[in-house]
Amino acid sequence: MTYAYVRGAAALLALAALTVPRAETAVASEPRDSWVRAWGANAGGQLGDGTTADRQTPGSVQGLARASVRELSAGGGNSTNGFAVAVLTDGTVQSWGGNPSGQLGDGTLVSRPFPAAVSGLSGVTEVAAGFQSAYAVGGGRVFAWGDNAYGLLGDGGTAAATRPVRVQSLNKVKDVAAGCYHAVALREDGTVWTWGRANLGQLGLGDTTDRNTPQRVPGLTDVVEISAGCHHTLARLADGTVRAWGHNTSGQLGDDSLERGTSPVEVHHLSEVARVFVGGYHSFAVLDDGSVRAWGANSHGQLGDGSTVVRTTPVPVPGLDEVIDMVGGHRHTVAVRSDGSVLAWGENTVGQLGDATTTDSPTPVAALPAGSGATRVSTADFGRSSYAY
Repeated sequence: MTYAYVRGAAALLALAALTVPRAETAVASEPRDSWVRAWGANAGGQLGDGTTADRQTPGSVQGLARASVRELSAGGGNSTNGFAVAVLTDGTVQSWGGNPSGQLGDGTLVSRPFPAAVSGLSGVTEVAAGFQSAYAVGGGRVFAWGDNAYGLLGDGGTAAATRPVRVQSLNKVKDVAAGCYHAVALREDGTVWTWGRANLGQLGLGDTTDRNTPQRVPGLTDVVEISAGCHHTLARLADGTVRAWGHNTSGQLGDDSLERGTSPVEVHHLSEVARVFVGGYHSFAVLDDGSVRAWGANSHGQLGDGSTVVRTTPVPVPGLDEVIDMVGGHRHTVAVRSDGSVLAWGENTVGQLGDATTTDSPTPVAALPAGSGATRVSTADFGRSSYAY
């Protein structure tokens, strides 16, 4: 995704109210190195450390320097298919982890616990990872590889591809996002295009019919940012309001209902939004003043509001500000602040919070300290692995 923290945001406030006592001992011994860091579930080798052992604290991805990564996106979610893709500053793409559907894009179905090149890609600016498929934007075009059930690759068919293929009929694309089984593209003209599975309305086309080529979402213009959850999508408009569509059984559309939305609806009680971020079944917005709002699923405290109550409209996340990037997994959330500290909250069954425990937390705990150098974070919509770079 494109990460410009814009719209004339006011000076962000200090994080005076946030305390993170559980993680102080854990992070004190962590080296502040220059590598991409990863932790949590690792059965598919998605942490990229050469092993398949889970980690409760951040470790380094083999050979992948933080300064060389433009964007990293994590995908998968079960014991075999967790993976990640990263576009480097030279425009090439690397991938690692599980590979049962060819989502590593290297022409094989062989899993790999360390990064290596995706075949035939150059000049790439953006990447996104779904459940078992991946996407890249280069020269305004979208390329896709991996699983092609429901038309996920947007090439007009349903055959899987172990190497990148071109998504049909799209140009001048500036960003791409991936849900579990659907994909979303944002064009330079502010229109949004979707393809893949539609059983829960996640394509926003007014119906539940799958599409194997991109279709324009009706009624959406002036979109400046997109973010996709497992089965729902958010779009931020230039006026600072947010539209949502798709699955809504946990209130993740923020329209004060639990009814799925096959067409975009406006997120209630939300304006002056500077950024939007989506988890598997929960959603976030960072406002112009630096404060954070959350809504949707909250069974493990993944909203960070200190409760496990489902929220059908946005609520404040207490004490959380100066956020420059954040992302949600299946039932946890990770954020990085302007001082380089990385915080996480929610489910922690395999150490995905990175605080050296497996104890859930409904409020933020520290995975990396201030000064870590991290500015970006990632996790899969349906996954239990976390990344900072």
